[in-house]
Amino acid sequence: MKRLIILLVACIAMMAVGDAYAQRSKKNTSRKRPKTTKVVKSKKKTAKRPAKKTAQKKTAAVRPKPMVNIEDGDYNPYIMCEDTCEHVHGIDLSHYQGEVFWETVGRNTKMAYVYLKATEGGDRIDAKYERNIELAHRYGLKVGSYHFFRPKTPLLLQLRNFTAQCLPGEQDLIPMIDVETTGSMPDEQFCDSLLTFLGMIERAYHQKPLVYTFRNFYNWHLVGKLDDYQLMVAMYQDEEPVLADGRDITMWQYTGKGRIIGVNGYVDKSRFMGSHALREIRYRH
Repeated sequence: MKRLIILLVACIAMMAVGDAYAQRSKKNTSRKRPKTTKVVKSKKKTAKRPAKKTAQKKTAAVRPKPMVNIEDGDYNPYIMCEDTCEHVHGIDLSHYQGEVFWETVGRNTKMAYVYLKATEGGDRIDAKYERNIELAHRYGLKVGSYHFFRPKTPLLLQLRNFTAQCLPGEQDLIPMIDVETTGSMPDEQFCDSLLTFLGMIERAYHQKPLVYTFRNFYNWHLVGKLDDYQLMVAMYQDEEPVLADGRDITMWQYTGKGRIIGVNGYVDKSRFMGSHALREIRYRH
């Protein structure tokens, strides 16, 4: 009987130990869950931090640089000959300059005149001509118009094209003919075509046009041919241009990469040579 009682007590004791172990296991499991939750949260925070840093770096990479104050006397990318000499200066423009802020250009008292591209060849009309000539007048510049000469295009077509756009009542300066190509013609044939066209322009406007060309082009093809016409000669060097025949030059286009406030991108700039003055190219109405 005593043995039975002892065996029964032993069984009860073993069951109690098992229950205690089971309860301890449950408590341990419940304690671990918060830790697991904290680890997951920690991982989420760690995962987000690099993303924030990356975003900050990207923002910094595309952040625009501060604009330079072009009114600052220590910074002037627009300085050119007109800032260092007393000659009369001007510009020529076409659709290549895009939208021009004429009110701003008009405030630049160092630019006295502007030549605007009107036409080219027999049928091309500059897309900005009508707008440019209206606003250039409105903001006080002396305005002239030019035609890009195409030697192989019928001369009558070119004359009609130019006279339809270059209206006498809108001109302050004599017409200008831009001569830059021979059209692969022999020099004699090319010069005959050019001189005939210049004569047609003179009869249409009752005054000789101004002829624009490059120094080298003149020296190769036009020496001795244009003695009766005033010249604007393009040469983008520091020294003044000299032609092979030593003839007089009225105007010098000294840069094709000028800058002026109010015009985006490059602009051609020119000035009068020696004692030549604006009155010499005034349109006589």
